[in-house]
Amino acid sequence: MRKTLWVIVAVLVVGAIGAVAYFHFHKNTTTPTSTTTTTTLPQYPTAPLTGLPDPSGLSVKRPALTVKIENTPQALPQWGIDQADVVYEEIVNGGITRLAAIFNSHAPAKVGPVRSVRPTDTQVVWPLGGIFAYSGGAPYAVASISTAPVKLIDENSAGTAMFRDPNLYAPHNLFAIAPRLFAFGGTPVPPPPLFSYRTSTEKAGGLPVVSFIVPFPSMYRVTWTWDTATASWDRTLFGLADVTGTGVRESPKNVIVMWVNYVNGIGTEASYANLQGSGTAAFFAEGKETMGTWSRGPSKADVVQYKTANGKTALMTPGQTWVELLNVGVALAVTR
Repeated sequence: MRKTLWVIVAVLVVGAIGAVAYFHFHKNTTTPTSTTTTTTLPQYPTAPLTGLPDPSGLSVKRPALTVKIENTPQALPQWGIDQADVVYEEIVNGGITRLAAIFNSHAPAKVGPVRSVRPTDTQVVWPLGGIFAYSGGAPYAVASISTAPVKLIDENSAGTAMFRDPNLYAPHNLFAIAPRLFAFGGTPVPPPPLFSYRTSTEKAGGLPVVSFIVPFPSMYRVTWTWDTATASWDRTLFGLADVTGTGVRESPKNVIVMWVNYVNGIGTEASYANLQGSGTAAFFAEGKETMGTWSRGPSKADVVQYKTANGKTALMTPGQTWVELLNVGVALAVTR
């Protein structure tokens, strides 16, 4: 009887210990649950003049900076052009071409060669405002740009924001320092967008293009060739690849050809491209050409509107855009 009693007690003790262990195990053990990690990509502001994300945010904190740049053989290589958001190419007196390079996203330390203002520049910069940098100009041209809502900085007022390269001959040796020019300030901030851009899922329409020639007068014709590797348009000038002073091939994402009327004729001293009104335009993006129109309201402050032939807004590829101001009545030479 005593032996049986001890057996019963032992069984009860072992059972109690097992129960406690079971309870303890299940109390501290949880059923695994699946977890999902969500990665939030950083949201950057969009640069107004390129349509690209701007991680620095500087493009929305400063105005547009337009620098007038020489485009003759003596001016080559040019500096800083590859970092411009937008470049306008215009015909000036003598039938040569000059560039108006507009900076906002980037501020290169060397831009130029900087040359004189022309009346067309007033038409270009009026909607943008900001800063206009130039070397000087004829009284009629200076009087014209003085009417535009821009802060004018020439060689005499630039201080350390411009310098002359002693290794080059004047007048082809004046250069601008963009960060120091931005320090002069200007309005509006940020500048208004000049173009509309397609999303990453939208494809460019139009006819495929291998290359095309913009027949500016004399030796200033420009050839643009589609580069499939970089998905951009390689620029050729004077029969040579257009390469900047830093060794970068000038190759924008978009080229717009605007047929415009040059008031007072082509190549005359007082000639200028009339960017008021409307006209025909060709849009080159993603290796294709789309024909359409450009128009600008009665106010000089109005931004040019670009439409395709069906009346829809012409969409550019985010990135640099060149605008070629070609005189009316001259046809492009397109290779398909």
